Amino acid sequence: MLNDAEIQDHVRRALREDIGGGDVTAALIPEPAQAQASIISREAAVLCGTAWCDAVFRQLDSRVRTEWHAHDADRIAEDQVLCTLRGPARALLTGERTALNFLQTLSGTATLARRYADAVGGLRVKVLDTRKTLPGLRYAQKYAVTCGGCHNHRAGLYDGILIKENHILAAGSITAALHTARASASPGMMIEIEVEDMDELREALTAGAERVLLDNFTLADVRRAVQENHGRARLEASGGVTLENIRAVAETGVDFISVGDLTKNVRAVDMSMLFTPPT
Repeated sequence: MLNDAEIQDHVRRALREDIGGGDVTAALIPEPAQAQASIISREAAVLCGTAWCDAVFRQLDSRVRTEWHAHDADRIAEDQVLCTLRGPARALLTGERTALNFLQTLSGTATLARRYADAVGGLRVKVLDTRKTLPGLRYAQKYAVTCGGCHNHRAGLYDGILIKENHILAAGSITAALHTARASASPGMMIEIEVEDMDELREALTAGAERVLLDNFTLADVRRAVQENHGRARLEASGGVTLENIRAVAETGVDFISVGDLTKNVRAVDMSMLFTPPT
C-alpha cells in the first residue's frame, strides 16, 4: 500500500535538492500567470509514480490540479498523454523535472518488473526484488516492482533474517547460524539461509532450514537441489538470472527467484511535460 509519509519525504528531499534557495528561471514568469501542461510517454512502458508526481506539485502550490488519464500498473503506449496539469505557471515549471524524475525512474522499474513477470507467466514461481535499490528510494522502487507484477523480498535488515556467506563464517557453521537465528527471531519472522553448493544445502536441510537461497547454482544444480529438497524447504534461486534464462530457472520448480536487476540497473522511461493551450 502507498505510504503517504514516505512519499512526502521523498518529494521534500528531491525538491530541496533541485530548488535550493529558489528557482531563478521560473521567477522570470509573472507570478499570476496560469498554465496547462501534459505529461506524455515517449515509449511503451508500465506506469508508476503518480502519487510522487502529485506530491511534487502539491508541495509547490496547492492550486495545481492534476488529472490522470492512466494509473499505476497500467501498460502505456508511445505518445500517450498520461496526465493534464493546470495551475500557476511558476509551480508547473519548477516541479517539472522532479516530477518527471520520479515518474521516469519508477516507471522504468515497473516496466522491467513486468518483463520478468511475463517471462514466467503461467508458472507458480514468484519473482522477487532485492535490497539492491537506489539509496533513499527503496520503498518507492519496491512499490514499483509490485506495479510490474513481481513481488517484494524483505524490505530491509529489520523485517527478515537472511543468513549469507559472511554471517555463516562469523557464526562458525550453517547449523550454528540457524540455531541462533531460531532462538532470536521474532514470531513469524522469515529465516532464510544462503548456500553455495549441494553439501551446504544438505547441511541446511538437516539443520531444519525452512527457506534456502541457492546462490549462483548452475541450472543443473538447481534441478538437483529441487529433487533433493523434495519439498522440505522453500527454495529461492539467485544470481545470474536474466530475462533470457529466467523461465528455465522457474521450470526447475523453485518457489522464488530473486533478481537484483529489477531495481539495480534501472533505465528511465522516456517522458516529457509540454505546456499546452488551455481547454
